[in-house]
Amino acid sequence: MVDHTVDYPHTKNRRRFSFGKLLLRLLLIIQTIVVVYPLLWNVLASVKTNAEIMESPWKLPAGLEWSNYVHAFTTARIGDYMLNSLLVVIFSMAILLIAAVPSAYVLGRMRFRGRSFFSNFYMAGLFVGGVYIIVPLFILMNSLHMLDNRFWLSAVYATGSLPFSIFLLTSFMKSIPHDYEEAAMIDGCGYFTTLLRIIVPMARPGIITLIVFSFFDFWNEYVMAMTFISDDAKKTIPVGLSNLMQIQQYATDWGSLFAGLVIVLAPTILVYILLQKKLTEGMMLGGIKG
Repeated sequence: MVDHTVDYPHTKNRRRFSFGKLLLRLLLIIQTIVVVYPLLWNVLASVKTNAEIMESPWKLPAGLEWSNYVHAFTTARIGDYMLNSLLVVIFSMAILLIAAVPSAYVLGRMRFRGRSFFSNFYMAGLFVGGVYIIVPLFILMNSLHMLDNRFWLSAVYATGSLPFSIFLLTSFMKSIPHDYEEAAMIDGCGYFTTLLRIIVPMARPGIITLIVFSFFDFWNEYVMAMTFISDDAKKTIPVGLSNLMQIQQYATDWGSLFAGLVIVLAPTILVYILLQKKLTEGMMLGGIKG
């Protein structure tokens, strides 16, 4: 008996699409588990006693040991380290925005001799990592008495992020129609006023994207903070947390250590949750406009 069933091409494509979609979802679920599980484990360990942590790391806590967070702030001085990191991030962000926004405005919207040279110069800076120049940078800062200073550490952070920031914002600046700028000039606005009143509000998605990326970078930076800051009272949260891990190896206060890790993670997670929509919009617009 002959089978007259016809397998149409669109049916095959639908099956392939369904299989590919199922495989993609499976990979996303696995990736989510890999990322979320350590975070949940860390949160659970932060409310356990030392005996529960040593007995079975995967066992649920019998009770909530909130004293671990108290010890993290009092004994481990996590609050002081967080304050130092917050000051460094604020200074770095201010310096970066003051330098990057006008530079991207000039390179993205103005025509002048040497423009391509400066654009390529900043592009080349994308390939220079701060770790590679940390030794000459340390010698320079030592000779200028800039070590053990949170403001100069912020200046180093902002300078290192300047090439990427200009590269990111330039695409947003180029996409803004020149009609708005010409209308502002007719109304008597200068370049600076036009930048603040017209260009910056229209480039807000790109600026928010830059702020989020820079916050993560500045908040979690370790190598330069460890190299340029030696005063314990001025150390940032990554350096302070590293010192805490070394101390807790001998003090066996693992609950306070995991509580400190949760405290450090909380600001980054909060910033991402609050600005997730703006960050996604900014990245999509940047991809379309670029």
